[in-house]
Amino acid sequence: MAEIRLEHITKRFGEVVAVDDVNLEIRDQEFVVFLGPSGCGKTTTLRAIAGLEHPDEGDIFIDGKRVNALSPADRDIAFVFQFYALYPHLTVYDNIAFPLKAVKASKAEIQERVKEVATILQIQAMLDRKPSHLSGGEMQRVALGRAMVRQPKAFLMDEPMSNLDAKLRVDMRTELKRLQRRLGATTIFVTHDQIEAMSMADRIVIMHQGSLQQIGTPHEVYNQPQTVFVAQFMGSPSMNLIRGTVQAQSTLKSASTGGEQPALHLNHTDVWIELSAEQISHIGRSAEIIFGVRPEHIVVSREPIQKGFTATVHLVEALGSVNIIDIFLGENPDTGDLVLLRARTHPAFRPDVGQSVGFDFDAKQIHLFDRHTEQIIA
Repeated sequence: MAEIRLEHITKRFGEVVAVDDVNLEIRDQEFVVFLGPSGCGKTTTLRAIAGLEHPDEGDIFIDGKRVNALSPADRDIAFVFQFYALYPHLTVYDNIAFPLKAVKASKAEIQERVKEVATILQIQAMLDRKPSHLSGGEMQRVALGRAMVRQPKAFLMDEPMSNLDAKLRVDMRTELKRLQRRLGATTIFVTHDQIEAMSMADRIVIMHQGSLQQIGTPHEVYNQPQTVFVAQFMGSPSMNLIRGTVQAQSTLKSASTGGEQPALHLNHTDVWIELSAEQISHIGRSAEIIFGVRPEHIVVSREPIQKGFTATVHLVEALGSVNIIDIFLGENPDTGDLVLLRARTHPAFRPDVGQSVGFDFDAKQIHLFDRHTEQIIA
């Protein structure tokens, strides 16, 4: 398998910068997921690694060798597309064998490797069928088999599960991860689905408008977002993000330590949040910030919470395993926009709309972003 390294990769289409100065190292046998919304540059980056697009600037290395000038066929990688691209007139066997026949492998070698791949993918009984007699999941397995049979240095996968139904996608996620572990294959997987990324990746590369926003393990990008974009993009429901101002306040609703001290006031609300000495050291005594907290890190109660806050319930969404509760904190008088806090609760906790509830935050799970740069502060 292979290490893959990108150095200052930039790709333009006319005036549009699709990939903007991307630097990335992918380790041997690592499963890396490129994650981001449509148009963020993830597929263009993948196609540049494959040789299907040529970067305007920068270098691509596979196993330490610069491959910018090499054709896709000479890079020894396998590309699995969103659309399976199977030959409809060929059987499953011949579809899988096609790459080996193209390089004139011996008949015995072809038979051995097709049989091995079919066993791994559990499609032995389908080898005589044609694609028209296969389900979507079966066609995806055949497309994977055609890539695997070549035994390439790396697998590149461009949203290979986007055409499958929800249940089959869950099954394929598990199967793909199992296969990747078994083969020890360096794999780059492109998706806009954060669940796919979180469940399969060793590391996630989050992209937005052609730039890398954050690289890290699933735990890191979810729990330690470095930008407002990552905080919004990861999680469903996404992180609560409310504008606030750090200023001196003598009386705090969350605690009282005596004397004036810096506190965070959430704009257009009555909520003042006491800041720790460490947070103040990062922020300073006066700043405009964006306050962030995930729905699962908010405690909600029918009764007032000591040193907490009170507000009214705006909306309740009962989702079966959890309830999502929108809490009304205030209203922007200039725009009429409501300031809402979204919390995730146990399904047994289901207050009425308009009911007063107590709530508080897990102080260790609060995120503070600079309002102007949208970068994490504390």
